[in-house]
Amino acid sequence: MFEKEYDVIVVGGGHAGAEATAAAANMGSKTLLVTMNLQTIGQMSCNPAMGGIAKGQIVREIDALGGYSGIVTDKSAIQFKMLNKSKGPAMWSPRAQNDRMRFAEEWRLILEGTPNADFYQEMVSGLLVEGNKVVGVRTSLGIDIRAKAVVLTNGTFLNGLIHIGEKQFGGGRAGERAATGITEQLVDFGFDSGRMKTGTPPRVDGRSLDYGKMIPQPGDTNPEKFSYLDTPVLDNQRDCHMTHTSELVHDLLREGFDRSPMFNGRIKSIGPRYCPSIEDKIHRFTDKNSHQIFVEPEGWITVEVYVNGFSTSLPEDVQYRALKSVKGFENVKFFRPGYAIEYDYFPPTQLKHTLETKLVDNLYFAGQINGTTGYEEAASQGLMAGINAHLKINEQEPFTLKRDEAYIGVLIDDLITKGTEEPYRMFTSRAEYRTLLRQDNADLRLTPKGYALGLASRERLERMEEKQEKSNEFIHFFKKTSFNPDEINPILERIDSAQVRQSDKLFKVFSRPKVSMDHMLELESVSNFVSERNLEREVLEQAEIQVKYSGYIEKEKNNADKLHRLENVRIPDSFDYSKLKSLSYEAREKLEEIRPVNISQASRISGVSPADISVLLVFLGR
Repeated sequence: MFEKEYDVIVVGGGHAGAEATAAAANMGSKTLLVTMNLQTIGQMSCNPAMGGIAKGQIVREIDALGGYSGIVTDKSAIQFKMLNKSKGPAMWSPRAQNDRMRFAEEWRLILEGTPNADFYQEMVSGLLVEGNKVVGVRTSLGIDIRAKAVVLTNGTFLNGLIHIGEKQFGGGRAGERAATGITEQLVDFGFDSGRMKTGTPPRVDGRSLDYGKMIPQPGDTNPEKFSYLDTPVLDNQRDCHMTHTSELVHDLLREGFDRSPMFNGRIKSIGPRYCPSIEDKIHRFTDKNSHQIFVEPEGWITVEVYVNGFSTSLPEDVQYRALKSVKGFENVKFFRPGYAIEYDYFPPTQLKHTLETKLVDNLYFAGQINGTTGYEEAASQGLMAGINAHLKINEQEPFTLKRDEAYIGVLIDDLITKGTEEPYRMFTSRAEYRTLLRQDNADLRLTPKGYALGLASRERLERMEEKQEKSNEFIHFFKKTSFNPDEINPILERIDSAQVRQSDKLFKVFSRPKVSMDHMLELESVSNFVSERNLEREVLEQAEIQVKYSGYIEKEKNNADKLHRLENVRIPDSFDYSKLKSLSYEAREKLEEIRPVNISQASRISGVSPADISVLLVFLGR
């Protein structure tokens, strides 16, 4: 039935599993994707959207490296928005609403079109391990399939338990059974495991809603897209809508609190802090008499609607009564109630930066098994695990990303170095170099790396190089070209910016906060330059950001260079921290547990003080 031995086996077909399979197969590894249901590859288990604050940057990074999440998103999008446009470009974050069925279909077709990818539908119940190295998997039918490396991307399926009010039953997702066997085996190997919780809102019939009572939420007038390739740009979009809860809704929800698994002790695990359930919101924020509800269509044609902001595990009758009291939902019909799900995860401090486990060689974890939440976070880990599994079995150098190179680097370093006791979600605030890690320059940062790996195509590299060349040429134009005060002053007067008395370089006036690219294009010299060279929108955007934020960008680069100097001070794998009596007890304990690879990583571990770092530096010899 199978190859004598696969190079890589990927367990689980969600966002992490799909990217891991594509990466390993495209790099040349014979790859088998084993999943419990081949019809749900790339399934959007929760909201029908990709991107958002910091998450959109991750999707752009996946795309720049040669992954597929951006391409699949563009091909199945029904709405696009660039969030935070009123703030600086470090905060701009792309987000798309998607057709849930088309999203999964696009992923399935892409993977089926990947030459080195095979598929098998069954539950993996255990790993084959010889010595301290994984050599394959065992299925629930007792079939052993051998491989040189295994990537676990089990999502919420490991001993998954679904809660709806006082009812609970095993399952990894609505309508699908849980996966068993793997957690128990890994614990026997010496892994620590824990439990986490996430939730989802009811899905309802859009025909039963009164959209006239809600506030329309249209997409951008000139929508962009995620991929840097020629994927479709939306020329037609579907509106989302917004409504609000009320005190009446809150009172109706409170009536069910005594039957809520969150409050009666049935759920003991920790849920996502930044995506709380509706009962958690009204319990924690008692001063608020209203919360936003976003009404999101699940696709172009389907009438199914996702009720964003109403995630809940309350009894279904309580959910129904409360939602009927929301404006526009008076005649609502349910497709299915909301629910909470508890599942096993493994604290990610047990991993290396490659996402390979420290205890078992050639075994990789990616996605919610590492304690993260979100499609984007999972997909990026799957990509990195697939890449590194291929590199490891081919005896090549591992591939990692630094904190100043990508949000993906921040995500993995946070997980490996700090761990997490609650579902981890990426935010721009987590990245100390976010001015460098913008959504607009992910291709400039990462496409050369993706090309070197064999994932990003020559076409992708050439597009990036052309964009960089044109942007640099345009910036040079602003630095060497002078303006005429008579031409620029009417514009400055109109935007209430100080007028100039003498000619100066365009770069100087363009650096002013109120002066935009649109204002500069009113100047004949600038508009002629743009038209003669046929500069595209992304080139104009890149040049504007580089001009207006050059000082901030340079400062962050200098800070990153200082960090790199600490990264060059390596700590031997077998280093004995007990020898350093000057270290605090907590520092010794944390350093022994996490075993950082260099001084930079050691400095980011909670409980390791600057004084402890000084002790390490002195001992290692600066």
